[in-house]
Amino acid sequence: MKRALTALTFASFALAAPAFAQDASGDAAAGERVFNKCQTCHVIADAEGKVLGGRNAKTGPNLYGLPGRAAGTQADFNGYGESLVALGATGFVWDEASFAEYVADPAKFLKTRLDDNGARSKMSFKLGNAKEQADVWAYIASLSPAVEGEAAPAATN
Repeated sequence: MKRALTALTFASFALAAPAFAQDASGDAAAGERVFNKCQTCHVIADAEGKVLGGRNAKTGPNLYGLPGRAAGTQADFNGYGESLVALGATGFVWDEASFAEYVADPAKFLKTRLDDNGARSKMSFKLGNAKEQADVWAYIASLSPAVEGEAAPAATN
């Protein structure tokens, strides 16, 4: 009886594991709402220029294709700060974890990643809520082409 209960307990954890994993990922629909905070400076527009998310803002770079892109390399945007361009020159590419760390505190992120206390970010906005960070990433990823070797999240629109 004790073995059966132990096996049942482990089986229930194994079945619940995918649900726990899903809860940890972002929600693209919620991210669309949070992106309202970002659209003052950023847009998500495809290669043809069709705006998929936000407004046609030009202060910050277009976030279409951000997942898997090298930092500071968005074509047709020349407003990057030196520190972000320097980070991209190291081969750094955006993923969900680095995006969350960056938007939480852009200047601190660059100082840490570049090991340079003089590193600066042109982005002063901070998104400190971890759930919102994951949701915005999910939203951006849902509107971007799939990164090689990964499946793109389903679009919510």
